[in-house]
Amino acid sequence: MEIIFSLEEIKQVSKKILAEKPNKVILFHGAMGVGKTTLIKALAKELGVNDATSSPTFSIVNEYEADDNQKVYHFDMYRLKSEIEALDMGIDDYLYSGNWCFIEWAEKIPNLLPDAYSTIHLTECVDGKRNLRLT
Repeated sequence: MEIIFSLEEIKQVSKKILAEKPNKVILFHGAMGVGKTTLIKALAKELGVNDATSSPTFSIVNEYEADDNQKVYHFDMYRLKSEIEALDMGIDDYLYSGNWCFIEWAEKIPNLLPDAYSTIHLTECVDGKRNLRLT
């Protein structure tokens, strides 16, 4: 699936992503500032998360609970120096929990990812819109 959208359309885009029935582990790729965290916030809201969401840059993982009691985990691996740090924080427990796991900077943990995951690539277009490719 490929979509070009403006930030005003992000709610509709998050609905389209979830309608595609992606794997519950989704890797987000894109340059700093392209909108990965903003998209993850919209996806969490669409899944029924009512709490305020924020980037887990310093905590590495934020946990949210949706209306139906399902968990949504948002990871930001940017600060990791090694995969050992991810193992020490119990990444396996999260990734194999069956809950939604949205991972920014997953290239820091390539050997720890499950076999089944979806990927979202975000790029900024010259007009300020975003190009999203879900695989």
